[in-house]
Amino acid sequence: MGDESKVPLLEKVYFENCPGCRIDKKKDESSGLPYKEFFFVWITTLATGLPISSLFPFLYFMIRDLQIAKRVEDIGFYAGFVGAAFMFGRALTSVFWGILADRWGRKPVIIIGLISLIIFNTLFGLSVNYWMAIATRFLLGAMNGLLGPIKAYASEVCRPEHQSIGLSLVSTAWGIGLIIGPALGGFFAQPAEKFPGIISEESFLGRFPYFLPCFCISLFAVGVLIACYWLPETLHNHPESKTTDETIEPLEASYNGSDMREKDVEDEGRAQSNKENLLTNWPLMSSIIVYCVFSLHDMAYSEIFSLWAESDRKFGGLSFSSEDVGEVLAISGFSLLVFQLFLYPPAERLLGPINLSRVSAAISIPLLASHPFMTNLSGLVLSVAVNCASLLKNVLSMIIITGTFILQNNAVAQHQRGAANGISMTAMSFFKAIAPAAAGVIFSWAQKRQDASFLPGDQMVFFILILVEFIGLMMTFKPFLAVKN
Repeated sequence: MGDESKVPLLEKVYFENCPGCRIDKKKDESSGLPYKEFFFVWITTLATGLPISSLFPFLYFMIRDLQIAKRVEDIGFYAGFVGAAFMFGRALTSVFWGILADRWGRKPVIIIGLISLIIFNTLFGLSVNYWMAIATRFLLGAMNGLLGPIKAYASEVCRPEHQSIGLSLVSTAWGIGLIIGPALGGFFAQPAEKFPGIISEESFLGRFPYFLPCFCISLFAVGVLIACYWLPETLHNHPESKTTDETIEPLEASYNGSDMREKDVEDEGRAQSNKENLLTNWPLMSSIIVYCVFSLHDMAYSEIFSLWAESDRKFGGLSFSSEDVGEVLAISGFSLLVFQLFLYPPAERLLGPINLSRVSAAISIPLLASHPFMTNLSGLVLSVAVNCASLLKNVLSMIIITGTFILQNNAVAQHQRGAANGISMTAMSFFKAIAPAAAGVIFSWAQKRQDASFLPGDQMVFFILILVEFIGLMMTFKPFLAVKN
């Protein structure tokens, strides 16, 4: 009996019917990158990111057409609450989806999220009044529990030395989705106005001018949903993993202490203690807070950039059309992909994720300060300046988010990642729910103070963005940010 008790200690045991064990065995037998699993991570994250900001290029015109704003200056105010509805819904349910992913598995939660994305994103494009727009965006966020499980999944399908690549794929696909989504919104919204010879005002797309970009994103999500049939599960479902999840293992360890090595008991007790004290895990919580601050900034910038670019020059804007904004964001999205594939890996190896994030935040501050003065430019010079600023700003944001992803997933054990990412998503969604509403209110207020002596008009908007970025930069230093060794 003594010899039998030592077998699991000498070699790793894989359970035949356990999907998590199959993934572990594959990782142990191969030292290469899991290209198929990384492909699933990338397309799923992209599908998740596309609808989040896709409305921003046409939201200004959508609010105008829904006739909820009594004055042009009030459009930003109402637009902010539509933008916030998605994140508010997700803030209420992210922990639930994270816990569910730890109990049922990553794959079921991902599939549920994709189905809800397809339904509610399509319905948003068919909104006939302001409250329908808010309701469908809220339900889209509440039923979308994709990002937390996919972050855990990305770190579980690969060997430890490849986790930074997996998580950088998540942040890159997420960042590209937040850029390509608005690009689709800018190109395909109001097709009857852009292609009057092809689409008439009386046609279906003419009566629902914001349906086409939503439908394109939902169609892509349908393809991802079909591909997820081959998505392998990573969660362990054999008895030993379940007792760990249900906090029974430490009791069994105590009961069978004579049959277990003291070191194993201590290791399991320490893992269980970490699970019970997840909210007191400061390396995790500090990285989540930093992530939330930068996420608030990025979400606010995404909305403000489109509102600012599309507003009239007499209000400090650029008088861009939704198509113009779409072109700018499409260029940024392509450049972001090139940067992630060829420049980010060597930069991350050279400086590390934290130092690279600090440099990116520091560069973002003067870049944000330059935006209000672009209204003095015109023609080709304006186009080049806006494209360069948008490209650089989105690359810098992607670098920062990737660094915080790595810190969060390194701060917890595998069996905690679903719940940890659920907490992260809840906190981030709460901050991102505040961001569009606050940005819309501030933008509307700023447009009414064009003649102010201190930071007139949109200068005040970008000054507030700079303050948030500076706060985030300061929080990346000790003693606030703790890194797990």
